Amino acid sequence: MILQRENKILRTKAKKVDDFKFPEIKTLIKKMAEAMFAEPDGIGIAAPQIGKSLRIFLVAKDAAVKNAEELRSSTSDVKSQKTSDVLPRKKEYLVFINPVIKNTSSKKGKDTEGCLSVRGYYGEVARPEKITVEYFDESGKKHTRGASGLFARVIQHELDHLEGILFTDKAKNIKHFPQNLKDEL
Repeated sequence: MILQRENKILRTKAKKVDDFKFPEIKTLIKKMAEAMFAEPDGIGIAAPQIGKSLRIFLVAKDAAVKNAEELRSSTSDVKSQKTSDVLPRKKEYLVFINPVIKNTSSKKGKDTEGCLSVRGYYGEVARPEKITVEYFDESGKKHTRGASGLFARVIQHELDHLEGILFTDKAKNIKHFPQNLKDEL
């Protein structure tokens, strides 16, 4: 179950992971992936969103390779389709443990964001277009990689979760679109 914005853990700075070999870390990562892929529009998830205040997040590999428009078009009509009509997503993801942004571009881009923990709300968020992030994977191996476009945006969004920040804290022009039309009637 993905926690919603009212939950206090989402407003708490997450704790650093000290022991990568701890068996609960692998179990947590599996639960995070299951929760993210259970949502048709899930492309990233942070540990606090499932109740664990640890500096871990996942990004769907789709988001790392597709641009925002391709991903948006592939997930936008999913809720209106029958489950049997939706093509299965590749359930592959990247794991980021104790991530730190080392560099950002001065150029910022604005795009619409939503969040699995703030369902039905969307707003425009300005973020650096390119970043360099340093992190550990689930085996404890250190990585440094650049990211741009949607991939950079998702990383920054998930890093905000680890700091207790929701996208609505930064967004302009926030709009509410109910998940279910019955909510409006």
